[in-house]
Amino acid sequence: MRLDSAVVLAAGEGTRLRPLTKYRPKPLLPAANRPILEYVLDALVDAGVEDLHVVVGYRRDRVQNRIGPTYRGRTVTYHVQEKQLGTGHAVLQARDTLDDGFLVVNGDEVVTAAMVESVIDAHGATDAATLAVVESDRAPEYGAVRLDGDRVVELVERPGDDTYRLLNAGIYAFGPSLLAGIEATERHAGELRLTDAIAANVRNDDAVRGVRMDGLWSTATYPWDLLTVARDLLADGRVDEPERDRGVYVDGTASVHDDAALRAPVVVGPDSAVGPGAVVGPDTALGRHAAVGAGAVVEGSVLDIDTRIGPNATVVDTVTGQGATVGPGATIPGGEADVRIGRTVHENRRLGCVVADRAHVGGGATVASGTLLGTEARVGTGAHASGIVSEGTEVRR
Repeated sequence: MRLDSAVVLAAGEGTRLRPLTKYRPKPLLPAANRPILEYVLDALVDAGVEDLHVVVGYRRDRVQNRIGPTYRGRTVTYHVQEKQLGTGHAVLQARDTLDDGFLVVNGDEVVTAAMVESVIDAHGATDAATLAVVESDRAPEYGAVRLDGDRVVELVERPGDDTYRLLNAGIYAFGPSLLAGIEATERHAGELRLTDAIAANVRNDDAVRGVRMDGLWSTATYPWDLLTVARDLLADGRVDEPERDRGVYVDGTASVHDDAALRAPVVVGPDSAVGPGAVVGPDTALGRHAAVGAGAVVEGSVLDIDTRIGPNATVVDTVTGQGATVGPGATIPGGEADVRIGRTVHENRRLGCVVADRAHVGGGATVASGTLLGTEARVGTGAHASGIVSEGTEVRR
C-alpha cells in the first residue's frame, strides 16, 4: 500500500535527558554528530515519503530553524502541540491535513529507510494499524508487544515484565479511522497516548499487524544512551563523512594533525580540529567546530558543536553539550557509576560525565564518573566535581 504522508513526533522535551535538553528538544540531541531527527527524516525520504509533517512543541523554534521549510526537496509542514499531552494528542494536531492512510514515526529514535519500507509494504487497506517490532531486552522499559504470527495480540507501555522480548519500534502505518479512534481514547494522567488507541484496536480484534525488524534501531532515553546510539551508528557506518581509513570518517573541512591518532570507529565532523599527539576514539564522534588539543585523549564520547577539549586532557564516556569546554590537563576518567536522574538512581551505568551547554571544566580538574554538569556550570581549576552540579553553579573545592 502506498503511503505518501508521514507525521513525525518531535514535540517532547526529554526530561530524563536533562541537563542536555535545557535549551533544545530531545530530537535535536546528537546521534553521533548529527541530530537524531535528521536520521528519521532521511529514512522517510529514502523510503519515498513525499509529504512530511512535524509536530513540534518544546523549544519548537530550534526544530524549525534547524530543519527549515523543506528537507531534501520535500515540503515540511509544522504542527504545534502547545502542551505535551501525549503522543495521541500530538498526532491529532495534524489531523486536518491527513485524508488517507499515513505514517507516524517517533522523532527521537534512529530508524532506517528499510524499516519504514517494511511497514509500508506490510500495511493493507483493511488494516487498522501496522507497526515495526524489534527484539530487545529493553522491551520491558518501553512499549512491549506480543505477536501471534503477524497479528499484534498485546501492546503495553513499560510493562516491567522480563518475559516481554518484542519492542514497539515507533514506526506506524495507519488508516484514516485512527484519528477518530484517538479522539475516543481514554486519557491517562492527563495524556492521550497513541499506543492506547492502538491497544483498543487490538482488543476490538481489528487488524493490527506487527512487522519484525532486524538491523539498526536505537533510541536515547537517558544521557548514557547517546553513547550507545553513537556506537551503533559508527559500527554500522551510518555517518555522512567520507571514510579515510576503515572505520575512520573525517569531513573534508576538518583538520587532523599528522601526529594525531584516530582509533576506529570514529567520526570527525565539519570544521573540527584534532591537535598533535591527540588520541581520538574508538566509539567517538566529534561534532561541527569541535576541537581536541595537543596530547588530549577522547574515548567513547560524543562531543557536540563547538566543544573544546584542552591540551593533555582525558575525556572518556562523556557527552557534551554545545559550547562545552574541558580545560588543559583535566580528567574525566569514565567507567560505570550510579547516576541519579530525577528521583531515580540508575545503578552501574557507563557514563563519565555530562558537560551541558556552555559548561566548563577547568584546567587540572577531575570529574567523577556519573557526574551531571548543568548548563553554564563551572568546575574550577584543580577542583573535583561529582554528582549533580546545577545550572550556573561553580565548584571550587
